Amino acid sequence: MAEQPHTDVPIALELLVHGVGGTTPEQMLDDPRTVCLAGDTTAGIHRRACDTDAEAHPGRYREAPVPEAYCWSNLTSGNAGRALWLLLLPFMIANLAHWMRPPSTRTRLARWYEVAVRLLALSLTVLLVAAVCEVALDIVGWQCAGRAACTHDKSWLGFAAASRGGWWSQPGRRLALAAAAPLALTGVLWWLSHRTWYAYESQRPAVPSRPPAPGAPSLAQPGFWYGRRSVARLRTAHTAVGLLTIAAALLTPALGHDRGRPGAVLPAIGWSLAGVLVVLVAIAIGVTVRAHRVETGLDDTADPRTTRLLLAGSGTLLAAAVLYGGWSRPGWHSAGRLPSAQAFSALTITQGVLVALLAGTAAALHRARPAEFEDTAPALRGQAGPAVALLGCAIGGVLTGGIAERAADLLDRGRTPGQSGSPLAGPPAVLTWESSVIPAVLVLVLLAGAWLALRLRHEERELCPEVDALYPGEVHHRSRTRHIASALARAGLTDRAPLLVAVLCGTAFVLGGGAVAAAWIGGGTPGEEARGAPGPVTALADTAQSLGSWLVGAGVIALVAVGRRAYKDASARRTVGILWDIGTFWPRAAHPFAPPCYAERAVPDLTWRMATWTQATGGRIVLSGHSQGSVLSAAAVWQLDPQVRGRVALLTYGCPLARLYGRWFPAHFAPARLRELHEEMHAWCNLWRRTDPIGGPVGIGGKGVAGVAGDAGIGGPPVDVGPLLDPAAYGRSAAHPLPEPVLGHSDFQADPAFARTRAGLLARLGYPVPAVPAQGRPAGLPDPLV
Repeated sequence: MAEQPHTDVPIALELLVHGVGGTTPEQMLDDPRTVCLAGDTTAGIHRRACDTDAEAHPGRYREAPVPEAYCWSNLTSGNAGRALWLLLLPFMIANLAHWMRPPSTRTRLARWYEVAVRLLALSLTVLLVAAVCEVALDIVGWQCAGRAACTHDKSWLGFAAASRGGWWSQPGRRLALAAAAPLALTGVLWWLSHRTWYAYESQRPAVPSRPPAPGAPSLAQPGFWYGRRSVARLRTAHTAVGLLTIAAALLTPALGHDRGRPGAVLPAIGWSLAGVLVVLVAIAIGVTVRAHRVETGLDDTADPRTTRLLLAGSGTLLAAAVLYGGWSRPGWHSAGRLPSAQAFSALTITQGVLVALLAGTAAALHRARPAEFEDTAPALRGQAGPAVALLGCAIGGVLTGGIAERAADLLDRGRTPGQSGSPLAGPPAVLTWESSVIPAVLVLVLLAGAWLALRLRHEERELCPEVDALYPGEVHHRSRTRHIASALARAGLTDRAPLLVAVLCGTAFVLGGGAVAAAWIGGGTPGEEARGAPGPVTALADTAQSLGSWLVGAGVIALVAVGRRAYKDASARRTVGILWDIGTFWPRAAHPFAPPCYAERAVPDLTWRMATWTQATGGRIVLSGHSQGSVLSAAAVWQLDPQVRGRVALLTYGCPLARLYGRWFPAHFAPARLRELHEEMHAWCNLWRRTDPIGGPVGIGGKGVAGVAGDAGIGGPPVDVGPLLDPAAYGRSAAHPLPEPVLGHSDFQADPAFARTRAGLLARLGYPVPAVPAQGRPAGLPDPLV
């Protein structure tokens, strides 16, 4: 006899969303037999094989929701090749600075903040391409190929050696050939940005039946996760600026040679090309300034004609620069360095000015924050964006100087470029100074690590009495207590991240400014500047210069090795994926060559699934998100129509919404924004532990469970459930015959509080559930949601 449908009780769905590092559908559903209902190998909806037709038999699921897993791990750590994106870390950091803007009602000032970040990101593209030009054009094509002492043992460079008098021996032709390296890099960056956008970010989100209310947060806007137009315009501008940087590197030495020479044709051509270059650079800057995001709708408008012609004009100018620079000039000989030192110094100063402008704008925005954001405690008092942007510039400058110095060292066969006995002049002095400060930064990091270790030991001793008080009636042992106290102390390190970032950024600013000043005032490298100094000073300068070169070379090799290992080792892929997950949640609003945003695929996936499932079944959903999955879940709920949102309950655990995102991205996840989401949600509960280094309480709602303070101005049940006791038992007992581990950020579903909290959420949704037995409840935790 066929099963009769039960129309009185709607079916319920528990949609599980995993966190950082990823997992398999089999692990999420605790069943080896799973099927993919929707999606693909990159991201998909999975169920147990026995639950595939659950909607046709609602009577079977009267006492428990249908478990369903959204697995998005392959959006981040699935493809091992994405590990190589770590080499573009400064681009990702600059993109994060865009989203760290303080909340404010001054929209024009906020627009200027975003413009400053986009211009800073554009300067990082120039820096990367200029760094490759410095290595390929200056050190290899100009210096090494122009000196017989450098090319005599390098057969791969013999065809271009000036001493052999071949067709490629003229400096202009050598430079034109060497320009293939930065041109290939620019092409690869454009291709990666274009391909990954179509693979991840081109997913159209669900269009709401009615627009959000005026003043709704950005995360609730329909176009927030659809940045097609802005990313396309930024990609065009950055690619054009990369091509123009190469053209400038070719035009400058050729034009410098032609000035004052007999004949007026070549100088006229060179100056004309330089004028066109200036115009195209101005157009690219204008395109970058106007490439703002449109979040109130799905922006599919075509790019203006100026933007479409910019890339073609830049490519044409580069081809003309290659022809102009490669024109035969028999009397031209390469000597010294290319005139690039002023360019790198000017670029560093420009970045410093932009960071200062960004800091001033952020301070004004923070002072003008709305009244509802008064309880917001942003990281670094609203200066997180400028600090992170400065950190990205510092990393880019250090990598540029270190790579240039390492390339010169490798070509010089162990000698020190720029010193007597070396055929190479080496990179510009400013880059050498920047690579020389790397040991100082490393010493600072080691000192900060030592200070943190001492603080941890001190806090561990102070927490021991508190740990013993959590487990009354137990026979306490010093080693067990210290182990638990150590976990609590380590979990608190996350809250000290702003201080460490401030120290690193301040040091980077001082050392970077000192490097530029030393290069401009002294004009020489650290080793050259110390030649007249006493022996220990000279040795220290030489050691800093060489050590900085080796450290950067080792760092780049280590990143590449991680990427290569990730092709073969799944565990390495997961490790790299953690960094990827944290840095690529946000759309590419500032830098189009940053790693792609996985949330522009994941959030529409979740929104479409919840909207279509509730419409088809009339059922209720418990959206269960762990760690980064809780951030994706909250972002997806913000995108739902109000009638769909009323059928959804949110269950978060290991949740970094308030602890990390609320502090570093206050305009989007400040307590005021989370309160708005709480008021619009039918039900929301958040489980947390003190031993968790990532997640924490949300801090909104009524008085929290177990004494967790919430917002007294908001009524209703509390959001936070916790802190959950971790470990669940201090020592061995009949209920726990083996020692219980400190779980920290993992295994929340194994805690009895998880099942009770989920049952309470289902009850709020109008779904009857059986009473949850009290056995196994951690000591000190009352029943939530009663």
